Amino acid sequence: MSQNVIHDDVYFMREALRLAEKAYEMDEVPVGALVVMGDEIISRAYNLRETNHDATAHAEILAIRQACEVKGTWYLNDCTLYVTLEPCCMCAGAIVLARLDRVVFGTFDPKGGACGSLMNIPADQRLNHRPQIVSGILAEECADILKRFFKAKRFKAKQI
Repeated sequence: MSQNVIHDDVYFMREALRLAEKAYEMDEVPVGALVVMGDEIISRAYNLRETNHDATAHAEILAIRQACEVKGTWYLNDCTLYVTLEPCCMCAGAIVLARLDRVVFGTFDPKGGACGSLMNIPADQRLNHRPQIVSGILAEECADILKRFFKAKRFKAKQI
């Protein structure tokens, strides 16, 4: 992997972290995602499950939907998804179905991750599309915001 790609991955992951901060401010699990085509961000999203009362309102799903609208097609084969947390089963399935070229995520999700932790849906040889998966970009920062969020939730729960 060239040094430029690594630099770009860090840049775009920082953008995803900014989106995760917005989710945090809204008392949503702080996950941010964006879709990049070439060097242009074509969609940005963060978790809105609580706000929208929608179990499917994960950052990745919202970013994929928005990118499809921007492109006018459901084929995102020339795009990269950046997300602060390893995608779950639902999101990994959507990634495969959308034909994303690459997925870059920050921190692993040992309890729900489907891009290497619990399972690896995008690498399943039985599927007709297998995007490249890159993990660990700004992993500490991506893990830290989640730790801060859940620590604050536990603290609030003790106060009640």
